[in-house]
Amino acid sequence: MSTSRRKVTALAPAATLDKLDRELLALLQANARESVTTLGKKLGVARTTVLARMARLETTGVITGYSVRLDQTALERSLQAFVGLSVEPKAGRDVLKRLAKMPEIKLVCSVSGEFDYVAWLRAESPHVLDGLLDEIGDIEGVTKTHTSVVLAERISRG
Repeated sequence: MSTSRRKVTALAPAATLDKLDRELLALLQANARESVTTLGKKLGVARTTVLARMARLETTGVITGYSVRLDQTALERSLQAFVGLSVEPKAGRDVLKRLAKMPEIKLVCSVSGEFDYVAWLRAESPHVLDGLLDEIGDIEGVTKTHTSVVLAERISRG
């Protein structure tokens, strides 16, 4: 079973946000499906003010998108893994383009330390994970990978 929820990601500098913006973002992050009328009541402003603020936050790139959070019990039937990738110099852009085409990859971050990138992925079975890891390792420019399979989530903040 999945629960449809929009995830709000705020990336703008705090200095550009006033108190009402921050309160609105906090409410949206808790439940982005909350009605505009209810948000207005909680904030003590008119629904038109909420609509205008949300439009401005979207237009200026503070709110960068909405997503769905799935019920963890539905996801427990799949495997999660973190894959560290070392990449040849100047191959990063091409490697990222290939990784972006793999729907099982949910997040890729450039990192400091032993690896150039860390990818978070989800696979339906050990067999699918094995094939995906082979595919990642075969990408031209990838020189080394290291995989850690997630056994259990201990702390999750959505």
